[in-house]
Amino acid sequence: MSRAPSEYIGNELELFAAAKNWKQYVASIIKPFIKGDVLEAGAGIGSNTSLFFTNNVKTWVLLEPDKKFANILKTKLAENKLPNNCAIFNGYSNQLKKKFDCIIYIDVIEHIENDIGEITTAIELLNPGGHLIVLSPAHFFLMSKFDEAIGHYRRYSKTTLLKLANEKVRIKKIVYTDSIGLIASLANKFLLKQQYPTKKQIHFWDSYVIPASKILDRILFYNAGKTVIAVWEKI
Repeated sequence: MSRAPSEYIGNELELFAAAKNWKQYVASIIKPFIKGDVLEAGAGIGSNTSLFFTNNVKTWVLLEPDKKFANILKTKLAENKLPNNCAIFNGYSNQLKKKFDCIIYIDVIEHIENDIGEITTAIELLNPGGHLIVLSPAHFFLMSKFDEAIGHYRRYSKTTLLKLANEKVRIKKIVYTDSIGLIASLANKFLLKQQYPTKKQIHFWDSYVIPASKILDRILFYNAGKTVIAVWEKI
C-alpha cells in the first residue's frame, strides 16, 4: 500500500478470521479473476490467502505494512500454513517493482486516507489484462462507532468505488453482497450502537445470515448489501 498506517488499528481481523461462510462466498465471486502473479495488499494475518488461492496462481505476494502482522505471516509461511509459493513483503505498494496479473484489496482500501493514490499505484503495478479486485464496506450512511474504532476513513457505494479507478482500467464486475447483513448493520447503527460485535454475533451472522443473503442477493441481482465488490481489468 502506498499510504496507510504502519500499525494496524482494531482487532476485527481476529474476530472475522473464523467467518468461513462469508469468506467462501467472497471467494466464489472473485476466484475466476485470480491467476498468475498475485499481490494481496494489506494481507493482515493471512486468513484470506488460502481460501482465495487457485491452481492458476504462479506466485502470491502478501503485502503488509504492519510489522507485527508481517512477522505472523512469516511464521505461518515457515510452518507451511500458507501456500509455499507465497512471499511476504513488509512495506507499501509504491515500494514494489514487480508487475502483477492480479491485485486484491479485501477490507483494506477504506483504511487508506489517499484511496485514489493507492488505486492509481495498484493500476500501474498491473500487467495488461490483469485484474484489480477491491472489497469494501458499503454505504457511507452505515458509518458507525465500529468503523471509527478500526480506522475506517469511509465506506463506499458502487458510484464512489468506481471513481477510484482511472481510464487505464475497465470495470468487469461490481456487486453489492450480504443484503440481509445490510438490515443488521442498520439495526446496529440506530438501535444497538455497538462498537464491536461479539464472537457469538459473528458466528450467528456467518452461520445464518450469510447463507440467507446468498439467496436474497441473487433475487435482488446484487443491487443491495452491506459490502461492495469491484473487479477492473487493465486495458
